[in-house]
Amino acid sequence: MPVSMDALADDLAAESAALRELIVGLDEAGWGRGTPAAGWTIADQISHLAHFDDVAVQSATDPDGFRAELEQAVAAGGIDPDAIAQRYRGRSGAELLAWFDDARERLIDAFRGLDPSLRVPWFGPAMSAASSLTARIMETWAHGQDVADTVGVQREPTDRLRHVAHIGVGARAFSYAVNDVQAPTVPIRVELTAPSGAVWTWGPEDAEDRVSGPALDFCLAVTQRRHRDDTALEVTGPAATQWMSIAQAFAGAAGTGRKPGQFA
Repeated sequence: MPVSMDALADDLAAESAALRELIVGLDEAGWGRGTPAAGWTIADQISHLAHFDDVAVQSATDPDGFRAELEQAVAAGGIDPDAIAQRYRGRSGAELLAWFDDARERLIDAFRGLDPSLRVPWFGPAMSAASSLTARIMETWAHGQDVADTVGVQREPTDRLRHVAHIGVGARAFSYAVNDVQAPTVPIRVELTAPSGAVWTWGPEDAEDRVSGPALDFCLAVTQRRHRDDTALEVTGPAATQWMSIAQAFAGAAGTGRKPGQFA
């Protein structure tokens, strides 16, 4: 079945609306609350999303400009998310919300009409426009989890988690590379139960190494929003066990994740 950019854009809009509900009523003190991401406030989480929405739009509409700015950033020491967050800490919550709304609207409008197979540059290898938009869904959900944990809201999971899970499975090789670990060639079967009750699968059915359980728990693990020990995932085999100890769906340096029992 061909990838639908309209469907991806609609899912991103829905995920954006769910996040917006968590932040729209915050006062300045609320925007300044620290999140589970060390050193980051709710304001930092939102500025991070808005900043990289703008960057994603540039990658799709002005790829040469994106490459030129990336080259300058690399020459200056690389992409530092903490430095980027610091850049926007003078903005009020209202300013950040307006920026997020505007950046997200422009992102969705820019990508909705693209050929899903169009290659767009990014900070690692180039990816398809469909993959780029899927990554924005994953990022929105993951950073939204940090916000939800901070304000004490238990979010209702949806089948939009399939996008997050798909990236998590696809990022297996990256998870090894970013941790400087030799990737095994052993296949892994992933079987996840969606919020709707559907079963999502990846990998050969006869693989001995397996990961199974709730899709929500898998997504929390691969985005490093929960320690694996705090999930209901069943992990079988040495290759699967090793992968889930370092699984990372997001780009950048190796993440530090969350501590066991942190949200008990």
